[in-house]
Amino acid sequence: MAGNRAVAYKGPGEVEVIDIDYPTFELKDGPGVNPANVGRKVPHGAIIRTVATNICGSDQHMVRGRTTAPVNLVLGHEITGEVVEVGPGVEFIKVGDLVSVPFNIACGRCRNCKERKTGICLNVNPDRPGSAYGYVDMGGWVGGQAEFVLVPYADWNLLKFPDKDQALEKIMDLTMLSDIFPTGFHGAVTAGVGVGSTVYVAGAGPVGLAAATSALLLGAAAVIVGDFNDDRLAQARSFGCETVNLGAGELVDQIEQILGVPEVDCGVDAVGFEARGHGGGEAPATVLNSLMDVTAAGGALGIPGLYVTGDPGGVDEAAQKGSLSLSLGTGWAKSLSFTTGQCPVMKYNYGLMQAILHDRVHIAKNVNAKAISLDDAPRGYAEFDAGAATKYVLNPNGYLDAA
Repeated sequence: MAGNRAVAYKGPGEVEVIDIDYPTFELKDGPGVNPANVGRKVPHGAIIRTVATNICGSDQHMVRGRTTAPVNLVLGHEITGEVVEVGPGVEFIKVGDLVSVPFNIACGRCRNCKERKTGICLNVNPDRPGSAYGYVDMGGWVGGQAEFVLVPYADWNLLKFPDKDQALEKIMDLTMLSDIFPTGFHGAVTAGVGVGSTVYVAGAGPVGLAAATSALLLGAAAVIVGDFNDDRLAQARSFGCETVNLGAGELVDQIEQILGVPEVDCGVDAVGFEARGHGGGEAPATVLNSLMDVTAAGGALGIPGLYVTGDPGGVDEAAQKGSLSLSLGTGWAKSLSFTTGQCPVMKYNYGLMQAILHDRVHIAKNVNAKAISLDDAPRGYAEFDAGAATKYVLNPNGYLDAA
């Protein structure tokens, strides 16, 4: 039987490449696995040899010790791969298919899945709606920063690329379909971005850059990206965005300097609960409150940034439970609407795949994607945490050697 190596969380600030079991069509006990899922049969699953698996800002929250993730949890929910085995219940996906794996794990059978709400599937996580690979409190499905990974409900979950050779040529773009491109697109769509919109995106990390890319794809007239990191802001400018450095003055004043008015039509939060205030200290509600301030009355906020219900490192007791000091009165007075939660990847990934394959968008360039080896994962995590303007893509099996 083949071996398997994977990236695991070892404690705050530390990840390590370890040996783990080769996947089987049964969910076994292990770090983070919900006891009710132990022994769960997966005849509908496929085993994937990983082509590309990306380091995500959501992973960084766990690695910083800002969640209740257990030691030795295998990380990774952004997975692209080649099918090497299928279970007896798989009908349409075949060995040899090159596929994108949505980070949401969904059954395709429950009410929410049938309504395209795959981010809150009712059947894959015994604790609550919604699941993901390699993530705390998400059911315990083993993460994808590994050489091989099990994908349940393969016929439903997997997006097959229509031409394998073409897909390999564009693999650095296509690997973004597992999470950040649909997530950024969802943020822009739910913020109401359309032709002629003015948009403010809070955060110039990979999801923020994906949201900005999506806003331009949707026809926005002006996209402004805000951050404290000059390198990440330069990355946003490289594909046509305006930028504001949040340490250089009030956000509303900088927006007015760009647009001539102190507000935008649409706002996107691509930061989440580890947001920093203008003074540099952590202020978890600051992004949401600033978005309400600068979004025009009747507008909308898309909130793909992650917020949690358990944060051991929160700045106060309320923040540790996910309770934030929101200026909800501002939102109410301006009739703003809000959309939060996991992006339902399957709602968008086919269309975004087509945009990539037909050269309508170059998401890997826009997020500055860089392929590194599995063994280099600890370095990638450290550099990303230090603010590198790079989307790190792990290459466990050598497929990206020419990328």
